[in-house]
Amino acid sequence: MRCLVTGCAGFIGSHLCEKLIKEGFEIVGVDSLSDYYPPSIKLKNLENLIKEKKFKFLKNKVEELNLEEMDLDYIFHLAAQPGVRKSWGKDFAIYTEANIMATQKLLEMAKNIPLKRFVFASSSSVYGLCPELPMKETSPLFPISPYGVTKLAGEKLCYLYHKNFDLPIVLLRYFTVYGPRQRPDMAFHKFMKSILFNEEIVIFGDGNQTRDFTYIDDVIDATIKAATNGKNGEVYNIGGGSRIRLNDVLNLLERITEKKIKIRRTEPQKGEMPHTLASIEKAKRDLSYLPQTKIEDGLLNEWEWIKNIYCTK
Repeated sequence: MRCLVTGCAGFIGSHLCEKLIKEGFEIVGVDSLSDYYPPSIKLKNLENLIKEKKFKFLKNKVEELNLEEMDLDYIFHLAAQPGVRKSWGKDFAIYTEANIMATQKLLEMAKNIPLKRFVFASSSSVYGLCPELPMKETSPLFPISPYGVTKLAGEKLCYLYHKNFDLPIVLLRYFTVYGPRQRPDMAFHKFMKSILFNEEIVIFGDGNQTRDFTYIDDVIDATIKAATNGKNGEVYNIGGGSRIRLNDVLNLLERITEKKIKIRRTEPQKGEMPHTLASIEKAKRDLSYLPQTKIEDGLLNEWEWIKNIYCTK
């Protein structure tokens, strides 16, 4: 079995490639190594993969690919410009190019080849100010950030190509993924790095916002199951199964790190969702998805990784 993984050098993409290799897949991994965060971090994520005979790395943009030459069975489209806060203003053009235009071009190529599945990585950001908790796949979608708008546009494009060209699309809405290799701009990574160096943590708002945090191993398990068990044209929430207040996360981090956290609170950020909680009943039923990692265990694993990467340089 041969698959394409876009965004293969990223947080989720690199973990996915490693698991697919263990499952016996041959992989073409593509990543442009954009400078949203240091490319050196992404190259570090690839260290184990580039040693594998069944992994081929292409430093390309998605739209530069020629899928007809690759003899693919599966596509996992994870490449995107991430980040809610940076998607405002002049940078929005980057988001439209990476998250909408590149997705359309990949779909246009994919419709011409006989795929078993095309898995698209979306985000809980599409829910935005959704009035329902837990958020179901059928809940209203009110994204409140430009990033969320571009991810929703990607979903809509995927659905169009499924309906019009029978492309075997499965869409996944990831809910706040964390764990080792988490991007340096993401909250837990920033928090833990600050704790490690006895620096203050900046909290936007009062800390009562809640999130459904999902550990990386559970996300990878769901993503592979989506390729094998998912129903074409369907969307699935991939969440951790419970939500927790940010203030409670800080309390957990103090226990795990055995350090007193220095906190500075500031105004809430525009585009940030107040609460997220995934209904995962559909994913349980169709994908046999069941998250295994408790937040305490996942945070401990990420803390050990943070100490390793910053204390062994």
